Amino acid sequence: MRTPMTIADFLDRADLGFRNSPGVVDEPHQPAPPVPVSTYGRFAERVRAWQAGLDALGVGEGERVAVAGHNSARMLELLFAVPMSGRICVPVNFRLKPEEVDYMVAQSGASVLLVDPELDAALSDVKVRHRFVLGEQTETELMRFGVEPRPWSHPDEDATATINYTSGTTARPKGVQLTHRNIWVNGMTFGLHTRVWERDVYLHTLPMFHCNGWGMPYVMAGLGVKQVVLRKVDGTEILRRVDEHGVTLMCGAPAVWNMVLDAAATWEGEIPGRDRVRIICAGAPPPTKMIQRVGEELGWEFTQIYGLTETSPLLTFNRTQPGDADLSAEERARNLSHAGLPALGVKLKISDSGEVLARSNTVLDGYWDKPEETSAALEDGWFHTGDGGTLNETDGHLTISDRKKDVIITGGENVSSIEVEDTIFSHPAVAEVAVIGVPHEKWGETIKALVVLAEGATAQESDIIAHCKQHLAGYKAPTSVEFRDAIPRTATGKIQKFKLRQPYWSELERGVN
Repeated sequence: MRTPMTIADFLDRADLGFRNSPGVVDEPHQPAPPVPVSTYGRFAERVRAWQAGLDALGVGEGERVAVAGHNSARMLELLFAVPMSGRICVPVNFRLKPEEVDYMVAQSGASVLLVDPELDAALSDVKVRHRFVLGEQTETELMRFGVEPRPWSHPDEDATATINYTSGTTARPKGVQLTHRNIWVNGMTFGLHTRVWERDVYLHTLPMFHCNGWGMPYVMAGLGVKQVVLRKVDGTEILRRVDEHGVTLMCGAPAVWNMVLDAAATWEGEIPGRDRVRIICAGAPPPTKMIQRVGEELGWEFTQIYGLTETSPLLTFNRTQPGDADLSAEERARNLSHAGLPALGVKLKISDSGEVLARSNTVLDGYWDKPEETSAALEDGWFHTGDGGTLNETDGHLTISDRKKDVIITGGENVSSIEVEDTIFSHPAVAEVAVIGVPHEKWGETIKALVVLAEGATAQESDIIAHCKQHLAGYKAPTSVEFRDAIPRTATGKIQKFKLRQPYWSELERGVN
């Protein structure tokens, strides 16, 4: 027998087996009235109310519903409600500028846009057929409580469930089509490797827009795990909620755990969660020193994964092995700094050029309405990650050594260097520009612009940075600008960014931080 694997499986089990168990604790400090603490039964009722509301609005199967906002119970509900009804959810990065959001809404063809109250004014001019502000407006004007939504006519595990936009090697972001099958397999594999069970308490330290919170909301619901929503990342607030709610599991980029370590230095009393909390780190290779500090100063178990939005995202998994017990803390941390062993069901290989290639049931279906980019990414039946790496012949572990795509990962956020270059080049004083990532102790990498000014023109570092912040999300702006007389190019006119990066990375073993 074969039945389609869809997102509905996770919530159906939660509603059946954990109807009266704690489901979701919303963020108490937000501009909209928080959703009251709910059981999984109440969570499922609210999901059905969203679906019935979209039915009444005339939003059909396959139509796209965009959601732009910070973490909230409502956004979590929509990650279930929209795809479970055969529609496609488009989670949008709340840090983006209005013109960037407008592009994503238009490119995906979304017919509905739901925005966080904090973004209401900024996104007021985004063009879309139906627009709602999350909170009282959606509760009264959109959601239909007590109305049974129409069922998905033909549930299909190969149908697109979400479109998640990622910065790539072009100025325009690409919409990654993740299917129900992609999300289902990723969720179950993640749950297996992280040892998720009913007594866990999960804190949403990841932005939910980011690869659907890495897919963790789904497996958490399926196993009846209490989910605590955190709207904005703050080290002290993370420690406080670990203490208050008995949190056992969290995910985040290295920058998140650096914030927690900083906050722990001034925390009064014993660090909460010692010998209980498991953290999953991804988004950038974590420094060995940071990994060691997590174990020694927090007493939390550290695990690293590697993946991309295009792979749902789990590709590798690295946790301390039983055989590592006799190693020093520094040696154990060094082992954990590698990307790890391929996750169950993942095949990896290194191309002749040194690029990491992957095969898995979690690899994207394609880029939305971009067939050429899809063909290039899935050439020869392998997904081309754009990252350089090596596979250990003895134990099969992957180490990421360099980034071949022109992507900078700062604080866990992907930034297209070409997008930043295009923006800087639009400044009237700029004749040439190259944007690269350089090491940063807190953010892993930060953005540096190498700029050649036009003849006779003048500009200060602050001018270039302010120009970027005016046109791009703040995290995409360079943190430093270096003015040069020229930018070296090859005989064919190409800029070799690896050579520009080399002086800044020469003291590190790898070209990623």
